[in-house]
Amino acid sequence: MTDSASAAQVLELDDIQGTVLRQRPSPYVGAYFLLRVDDAADGRRMLAHLAPRVASAARWWEPPDRAWFSVALSHSGLRALGVPQASLDSFPAEFRQGMAARAVRLGDVGESGPEHWDPPLGSTDVHVALSVFAPDEAGLQRVLDDARRALSGLPGVSVIYRLEAEQLPTRRTHLGFVDGIGEPDIEGAGVASILHAGGDHYGYLPGFGPTIKAGEFLLGYTNELGRVAAMPQPGVLGRNGTYVAFRKLHLQVAAFRRYLRDNASSPEEEELLAAKMVGRWRSGAPLVLTPEHDDPDLAADPMRANDFNYRHEDPTGLRCPLGSHIRRMNPRDALTDSIVDVKIHRALRRGTTYGPMLPEGQLEDDGAERGIVFIFMGADLVRQFEFLKTQWANDGDFVGLGTEKDPLVGDNDATGTFTIPRRPIRRRLQQLPRFTITKGGEYLFMPGLRALNWLAELED
Repeated sequence: MTDSASAAQVLELDDIQGTVLRQRPSPYVGAYFLLRVDDAADGRRMLAHLAPRVASAARWWEPPDRAWFSVALSHSGLRALGVPQASLDSFPAEFRQGMAARAVRLGDVGESGPEHWDPPLGSTDVHVALSVFAPDEAGLQRVLDDARRALSGLPGVSVIYRLEAEQLPTRRTHLGFVDGIGEPDIEGAGVASILHAGGDHYGYLPGFGPTIKAGEFLLGYTNELGRVAAMPQPGVLGRNGTYVAFRKLHLQVAAFRRYLRDNASSPEEEELLAAKMVGRWRSGAPLVLTPEHDDPDLAADPMRANDFNYRHEDPTGLRCPLGSHIRRMNPRDALTDSIVDVKIHRALRRGTTYGPMLPEGQLEDDGAERGIVFIFMGADLVRQFEFLKTQWANDGDFVGLGTEKDPLVGDNDATGTFTIPRRPIRRRLQQLPRFTITKGGEYLFMPGLRALNWLAELED
């Protein structure tokens, strides 16, 4: 490793969009916006207005206007802003192609295929993606009113999509599970990089695994392969940026509840089955540490809730099945003796819920849109997000499960299985349906703050 590469591990926190390294405080209300730019000059004026309002990783806890703002752009959006062709060509092929063009590879087929996505998701009309979150509705409205006034004077920029995202009263997902546990520890991110879901514990916590090189998530830094990855040019555009996989996922809550009921003999067994599919109880307590019953006190303890591994504590999956959701998405030390280096396939995740809750106990769908907006961030879309989707979510070979898929987010089609190891005879669930339907997605680039200003100052 060169001296310059070593020095690069001191992160430029004031230039990095905060959402890359920091988790959103709880509770929150917010919204996602997709914009189309029909006039490059107006698009650049919009960025000039927004850039000072984006919270950096250094200012995350005291953001401008008490709201958390982030900005990302598609490849067609960079073109619409007037980015030179040489710069456009310096982005990787998968980003230039876009998520819709790679849908089959990702398992977005059938009812999850781009032909069924919510317009304009997946189209070249999506140029800029904005997210804004605040602690309460009043704070959110102040920011939105300011943005509305700014856009009113920019006829060459139009809002083409809006999605409200609000934390549910339960502070859990629509399936009833605590989310946002187990984010990677990033070298140089600072002691506030991990915020426990309860909102009251800062710092590095047990069980988050080995520290990951910053270059796995941010461009311009050394990664786990010992090099600084290629980044878009010029350097001011690429440095401190990251790639984003934006996913709108509809959750079939009623179908999930019915599947649990149909494959269990009691409410208690339904809860155990749900935990086996996810790898945690709904409270967030991990099966590896409490395999027989939920333990909300353990789940609420940030020093214990994530402090486990698989290789020695549960090598055969008797506690947490090998094919469970969390074990697939982060195998931890389970693949130590394999050729797979887990550290080069980690991705940052930010999830927000949308839509109303399905009433407790209701087993029939009410037709409402509800689900999760999943944001995956990393320096390499293929090696991180696409690998997770193609290998860990939609295949089972890496853990000896053949064609079995992730029970929650895999592209199941009601013909698959889910194996639960147990003695004396394993249990194999049949006819696993698809509980998560892709309603849209985009590959985006989230620039650093200097890059946003560079884009705003481009000339025709």
